[in-house]
Amino acid sequence: MTTLHYELAGPADAPVVVLSNSLGTTLEMWAPQAEVLARTFRVLRYDARGHGRSELPPPPYAIDDYGRDVLALLDLLDIERAHFVGLSMGGLTGQWLGIHASTRIDKLVLSNTAACIGKPEGWRQRSELVRSRGLDEVAASSPARWFTEAFIATHQPSVDALTARLRTLSPEGYAAGCDVLARTDLGDQIERITCPTLVIAGEHDPVTTVADARFMADRIRGAQCLTVNASHLSNVEAAQAFTEAVLDFLR
Repeated sequence: MTTLHYELAGPADAPVVVLSNSLGTTLEMWAPQAEVLARTFRVLRYDARGHGRSELPPPPYAIDDYGRDVLALLDLLDIERAHFVGLSMGGLTGQWLGIHASTRIDKLVLSNTAACIGKPEGWRQRSELVRSRGLDEVAASSPARWFTEAFIATHQPSVDALTARLRTLSPEGYAAGCDVLARTDLGDQIERITCPTLVIAGEHDPVTTVADARFMADRIRGAQCLTVNASHLSNVEAAQAFTEAVLDFLR
């Protein structure tokens, strides 16, 4: 079992909601939501394998490994069922859980993600770059992928904090995540998701587009789909709208 760093907060007898981070971030990315959600839910945040303070097992990994990590963590904490909120790579993990572990998931929120994120060759090139030259170049270019220009101009401390955190991550853990994204396409499987699902897209997201969100929502029976005025890290850029949408859906 991979050892994951996690934080648990909120009423001990409340329903559990798991928050799953994107590539290149840690559980701290959920700061805008954690305190609010913990008033109503038992909030479980964790660092994905190879990220933050979680273990870096020897690559290669598959999306199955990210999903089984969540199930092992739930087992460790004696949590039978939970809501799951995942963004980008975390959203792919959520799709895998909805497909393969539906008895463990109550409601599913898939944010700024896709059944297949980006192009395989682009992820392979990025993993090669990071393995050979580290994370500095990726960190320098990340704000433009994560946020709109307007948000960067008016929220520089928040942008700088996330970028600085990315620079501290393991290059191998990040590159292994890129390899997982290059190999993962769940497009022909997501129709098997049966739990209530909310799909959230950023209107200005260049990574996982509104079209990607609609593709998932059209194939997951009964799924709701909404957009927020944000780019890729919509939970940060449109924090209030994102949090309210998640709360309304989970309630």
